[in-house]
Amino acid sequence: MTKLTVPGIQPLPLFGRTILLSKFVGDSLGFTSQLFQKYGNLVSLARGGGTNTYSPLPNCPGTVFTYGAQNVQTVTSQHEIYYKYPLTGGLYSRRDESKRTEPLKHFGVGLFGVNSDAHRRHRQLLMPAFHQKRIESYRNTFVEITEAIANQLEVNQVMNIAKLMRSLTLRVATKTLFGVDMGEKGSKSAALLQKIGILLGNPKTMVLPFDLPGFPFRQMMTLMAELDEEMRGIIRSRQASDSDTGDVLSMLIQARDAETGMTLSEDELLGHVSVIFAAGHETSANALNWTLFLLSQHPQIAADLLDELEAVLQGAAPTIEQLQQLPLLERVIKESLRILPPVPWNARVTSQPTTLEGYELPTGTEVWLSIYHTHHSPEIYSEPNKFNPQRWQNLEVDNFSYNPFSAGSRKCIGAGFAMMEIKIVLAMLLQKFRFQCLPQQTINRSALIVLAAKGGLPMLVCQQDREFSQGVGGLRGNIREMVELQ
Repeated sequence: MTKLTVPGIQPLPLFGRTILLSKFVGDSLGFTSQLFQKYGNLVSLARGGGTNTYSPLPNCPGTVFTYGAQNVQTVTSQHEIYYKYPLTGGLYSRRDESKRTEPLKHFGVGLFGVNSDAHRRHRQLLMPAFHQKRIESYRNTFVEITEAIANQLEVNQVMNIAKLMRSLTLRVATKTLFGVDMGEKGSKSAALLQKIGILLGNPKTMVLPFDLPGFPFRQMMTLMAELDEEMRGIIRSRQASDSDTGDVLSMLIQARDAETGMTLSEDELLGHVSVIFAAGHETSANALNWTLFLLSQHPQIAADLLDELEAVLQGAAPTIEQLQQLPLLERVIKESLRILPPVPWNARVTSQPTTLEGYELPTGTEVWLSIYHTHHSPEIYSEPNKFNPQRWQNLEVDNFSYNPFSAGSRKCIGAGFAMMEIKIVLAMLLQKFRFQCLPQQTINRSALIVLAAKGGLPMLVCQQDREFSQGVGGLRGNIREMVELQ
């Protein structure tokens, strides 16, 4: 195997690579910030390679991290060289081990697990489900579920906003995907998907993938088997009815390739549903969390935004047309997604030998693109750690300099859906409530698959009283490394 020559830390003997890997898993953004500072914008996790964080392939020469518009363009534009693999990462390689591991063949696969012509074919089949008109048809769903969550908010009480936003986006994902609001009727599939997602994010599941009693991997396999049975039943009943009931699943079942007439197989449907659900609700929830947090620490921006919302909406939920009349809301969300991107990394694996920044990358090299560090590049953004929505009034950057939804042919297919959901939720909640941080609150990041507040985001829920200076400043934690705060 060709050795990796990209510069990086010389690992200690025996467990050196494991130590470096644990540092990356423990604080991926803080650890790589140090590496980039020392070695430049292309760095190896361990000098000489020999690490594997994500690839399910039998041979992985090593792991490199990179950022910057030019490298983002190189990696995201050459999709025949830089492949993606399922959300299950290295666990995908265990799909043929036994009958119990068979769900790994499709869970978390979707568009992540197909490349080249297969990716193009699948993306074309999925596109109608995310067409602008289709997304707009979900407006009432967004509004109804946001109203239901707003009714759960207790004024003058401290509530975990992260938990609430996850509940909201989970219900939206369930309703739009399956046609069932789990908040009303309960959805076994949604509950199983959520539990599996938690186990998948547990480092022990990845490090100790043993199908033995007491191990999280075994619990995950059991839940995946339950999900398979449940989902196959839903798919078959929808196929039997042979009608478009307005949700994503029924549309995917109806989808046909224009040239060949081929439809998605049952396993392919399972793969797409699990990816759309997992990627859809967790990322939007974190985008909402971080935007509410940033507004809580920037009183003038919060006041200006409320002025805009009240002038256009007068307390009501926005219509599709009114969403176009809220430019500051658009800029606030855009800046939030820049400074605290819900998905901080974009991981790929080289399908053939290539070069990056003049260094050779052998076949199978893991390449982690940092969306976060690209968004914080002073070469692209002046005062990159400053939350300044007004920068977007005049600033024009390409998709490689600003890519919260990735870039190139693999840009997130649900980007339009997510933006509309986030806009409607914020427009409704901010007219009714003010969210206030707690005195001396500590906010630390958790950042591997998604960028989240470690331990949640407790905030005081107040009636919208315009007292925006309350709760500003005095915060602790490594959030201060990411955004300028008082």
